[in-house]
Amino acid sequence: MSMEFMICLTVMFGLAGIGAPIAYAILISSLAYLAASGQGIGLAGKVLMDGLYNSFILLAVPLFIVAANIMNAGTISDRLLSFCVAIVGRFRGGLGHVNVVASLIFSGMSGSAVADAAGIGKIIIQMMTKSGQYPRGYAAAITAASATIGPIIPPSIPMVLYALVSNTSIGYLFLGGIVPGLIMGVVLMAMNSLLAHRRGFALETPVPLRELPRRTGDAFPALLMPAILLYGIYGGVTTPTEAAAVAATYALVLSAVFYRALSFRALFDILVESARSSAAVGLVIGGALILNYIVASENIPRLLAAHLVGLDVTPVAFMLGVMVLLLLLGCVLDATTIILVIIPLFLPACRELGIDLVHFGVVAVINCMIGLITPPYGILLFVINAVTRIPLSEIIREIWPFLGVLLAALIWLALAPGVVLWLPRMFGYAG
Repeated sequence: MSMEFMICLTVMFGLAGIGAPIAYAILISSLAYLAASGQGIGLAGKVLMDGLYNSFILLAVPLFIVAANIMNAGTISDRLLSFCVAIVGRFRGGLGHVNVVASLIFSGMSGSAVADAAGIGKIIIQMMTKSGQYPRGYAAAITAASATIGPIIPPSIPMVLYALVSNTSIGYLFLGGIVPGLIMGVVLMAMNSLLAHRRGFALETPVPLRELPRRTGDAFPALLMPAILLYGIYGGVTTPTEAAAVAATYALVLSAVFYRALSFRALFDILVESARSSAAVGLVIGGALILNYIVASENIPRLLAAHLVGLDVTPVAFMLGVMVLLLLLGCVLDATTIILVIIPLFLPACRELGIDLVHFGVVAVINCMIGLITPPYGILLFVINAVTRIPLSEIIREIWPFLGVLLAALIWLALAPGVVLWLPRMFGYAG
């Protein structure tokens, strides 16, 4: 490791340690490296502009953010919740099942775990606690756990970022996330059912079956969103970036014209909030592009890959080791930073060990999402705490069973690539 790179790491971890935003820590440390190595600060601008110019796919990120915010602001979330209550609310632990099913459906629209938790999650926590049948910590915990499904089932902002750093097909990544996302939903519902019976949660008043067609009709236009996205991408009609624009436009037309639930003032506020969120992600992306150039200049990925191959590490041992590392990093870093800065270090080793990059990407994204709910510093736990004021200690006390089943599902998916790659192969993936 060169002295310049040691300076870079020292500055980055030092700034992060004193509480500086991670985007600023990455940018300043990268500039410190360039200055120390005598390459000139202007090179950072060139690397940044080249990276953005060659990454048309990045436009999908702000567009999916806009779509999610429009969904939350209109009545779309309420209609989806009403539909979910009619479908699964009649079983024991019904509102917990509603929570998971709503996340499965909403994940096909937002692509963001935070948007899921802060939007539709806040509404259903209020429903669960208002009924008096569920402890508020339990309601918050299952909401945080189910929100991790959001970036697994397409569309997925983290998978867009992984496609950027790995040069893999975003279409096959989206397909690879569908079955794992459904598996995550199933294990969460199974744990919710087990806890509901063990704790004796009361049954909800079932929605009459004659109400089901009306509620389905109310939610049907919103339920079409995932189908439109998937058909556009896999039918060859749109690129993933164009599909993101279609999603934002469809959400806008649905909320403003069809449901008449969006005013001009609300739309302005949505665009401002979306711009802020996109700028926050953009700063991390910009810093990561420069840092990745530095890492490549230091030849670290190839050295790491050669070292791992020299140790005769098996693909299974490598996958398990990376999973443990990503879970630990997920306790202190957000998923965007991990995907853009940490994961590129392991991609050459994956190629050397014959690990499929689509399989690795899906497992890595799931890993990052589980990190969001891993105590003590799971970002989703803090998001739920901020929007509901439920004490963090109560959420952490209830999160362990859901964290356990998600980890079990993650290990299975990591060791069984055929489960992840089954759907991509059905659509012609040769990996």
